[in-house]
Amino acid sequence: MGKLSGPTDPTRDAGWAEPKPRKGFFTDTSICIGCKACEVACKEWNRNPRDGDLELLGSSYDNTGALGASTWRHVAFIEQGRDRIAEARESGRALIDLGMPALPGAPERPDVTPPDTPEFRWLMSSDVCKHCTHAGCLDVCPTGALFRTEFGTVVVQDDVCNGCGTCVAGCPFGVVERRSDGTYATPAQRPDRPADKPVTGVAQKCTLCYDRLVDDQIPACAKTCPTTSIKFGDHDDLVVTARDRVAQLHARGLTEARLYGANEHDGVGGTGSIFLLLDEPEVYGLPPDPRVCTADLPQMFKRAAMAAAGMAAAAALAFWKGR
Repeated sequence: MGKLSGPTDPTRDAGWAEPKPRKGFFTDTSICIGCKACEVACKEWNRNPRDGDLELLGSSYDNTGALGASTWRHVAFIEQGRDRIAEARESGRALIDLGMPALPGAPERPDVTPPDTPEFRWLMSSDVCKHCTHAGCLDVCPTGALFRTEFGTVVVQDDVCNGCGTCVAGCPFGVVERRSDGTYATPAQRPDRPADKPVTGVAQKCTLCYDRLVDDQIPACAKTCPTTSIKFGDHDDLVVTARDRVAQLHARGLTEARLYGANEHDGVGGTGSIFLLLDEPEVYGLPPDPRVCTADLPQMFKRAAMAAAGMAAAAALAFWKGR
């Protein structure tokens, strides 16, 4: 096992002899139009069943609600008025002001005066599994059903999962869910693959189209996205692209733009799926400070060892005094 926290290369930690460059997504929510083509493409390729009777939730122009065992890509519709937009820009400006002071001779910072605030807007965001650097679901799986691929992604092996649900609790993003409809998702049928077998309770989540990656194809959602809101590629390149995009939006006065998952010093060591958000993470249903559940294991083991040593010393002292 590799490191449990902090920056690291998850593929090399997994022991791959010839690891591939880490792959991932960059989802730019500023150009998402909410068409849900990514949801449909994901379901079609992975043969995931539909959710419910395709009725709107009543609280949003949405029918799926959240990520789950049958929905590995979910597009959220978030309505915002003028006041909330102004608050988002102010919180974003505060993040910009936390940057390092300019050095002598450095170019002047761009004008970030915000444009006229609209009366109303929709924030549309296509959410997906984060494929964390330190994946809680992977760390706590007792059967080895989850594994780290040579591309740095995290995949569930349906035929190994025993449905215990430990990974569901271990994910800080609430992505993993167990399927209870008597089926499990498989890639598109191929002649060399066995027929489906009914399995209940297995954990399900995005695989970043692992079966497509091994054939040098891009994931179905990224291939389908008509606005290139979902970008796929080498993780390190996507981080650079994401930061450049934020700088472009800031230069246009859109100070609400910020990145999520691009900080390798956060509680999960950064994520394989990076997001450009236009408001606080909580607005999108994302935890503001995610932390993998196994990050504190070294400290817990240290304290447990100290407690055991203290008990042993107390027992020895009691035995010595009782002589």
